[in-house]
Amino acid sequence: MAKAKQKATPSVEVGHFDVILAPHITEKTTLLSEHNAVVFKVANDATKPQIKAAVEALFNVSVTGVNTITSKGKTKRWKGRPYTRSDVKKAIVTLAEGQSIDVTTGI
Repeated sequence: MAKAKQKATPSVEVGHFDVILAPHITEKTTLLSEHNAVVFKVANDATKPQIKAAVEALFNVSVTGVNTITSKGKTKRWKGRPYTRSDVKKAIVTLAEGQSIDVTTGI
């Protein structure tokens, strides 16, 4: 029996996919794209250097700044019982001049 071919190791660490969860697409974020900024939903325990490293590795761009926002989950009621939505952390990533990320296409 022939030996199975070994797969090439990916150049992107798996941890980067744990930091960047999804793009956050709203009317405000599309207006930010005119100023070289992209907004992502990130892990609640992600730090700014981790977010910067993940975006640079995943999208092959250079990041000039990262701002984060943590939105606390709202308290809602369902069938008379209260519950709390999950907290959401968003990162506004500013890119270098002349670079862009198209979040509508897959990685």
